[in-house]
Amino acid sequence: MGEKLLSCKEMPIGGVIVNPGNSLEYKTGDWKVLIPKINQDTCIRCRICWYVCPDNAIKELDREYITNKGRKYKISYDVDADFCKGCGMCAQECPVKAIEMVPVEVE
Repeated sequence: MGEKLLSCKEMPIGGVIVNPGNSLEYKTGDWKVLIPKINQDTCIRCRICWYVCPDNAIKELDREYITNKGRKYKISYDVDADFCKGCGMCAQECPVKAIEMVPVEVE
């Protein structure tokens, strides 16, 4: 009739990760229409955006930043467009509204 079903002894064990770390091979952010834009001058480095991002697309970088008012920060934040799906959770949760969702620029 069709394909032969595997017996329980022939099936692979469920819940086993046979190739760990492979999620980095799959760029999942291609279908978004909006992407977060972080205003480094307004950002207070509270890490809420980094914490709430479901796709680990907000990156905390060891890159010094000095605001227009002269405040010095040891870290900066950036968005990894390869994994951001444009959900806007980071912008929604930012307590100082330092993140704006902007249209994705098509190349």
